[in-house]
Amino acid sequence: MTTSTAKRYTFDSSIDSLAKVEQLILSLKEVHNIPEDIYGNIVVATSEGMINAIKHGNNFDSDKKVNVFFESNDNQYIFIISDNGPGFDYSNVPDPTHPDNIEKVYGRGIFIMKMLSDEVEFEMEGSKVLLKFVKV
Repeated sequence: MTTSTAKRYTFDSSIDSLAKVEQLILSLKEVHNIPEDIYGNIVVATSEGMINAIKHGNNFDSDKKVNVFFESNDNQYIFIISDNGPGFDYSNVPDPTHPDNIEKVYGRGIFIMKMLSDEVEFEMEGSKVLLKFVKV
């Protein structure tokens, strides 16, 4: 029998929402017994997704919201972050480890999400990102 818990949260398109989503993840850690060894990865990867949604997706527009959907099931924790933007070409993102990009101070968010998550998927032309973390 599979057990699953799901909940949707809505945040303003403001940098202040980063602290709120970090508090949310802390409370989810306690309720869903998220192990310490993946908790940090979840906080950083989800924060990167939030930053991208607020900055690039919604352009800091206070009339637009960022939705975070959380699901915990027998096998994994899933965070889905969606914004109201037009999306982007997620298949054509510059490699931040390439020598031409190594000193740039931007362009690392997707790379970080992919390094810290067990699986990353983009939907809705990139305005929705799914971050999956396998339970061990």
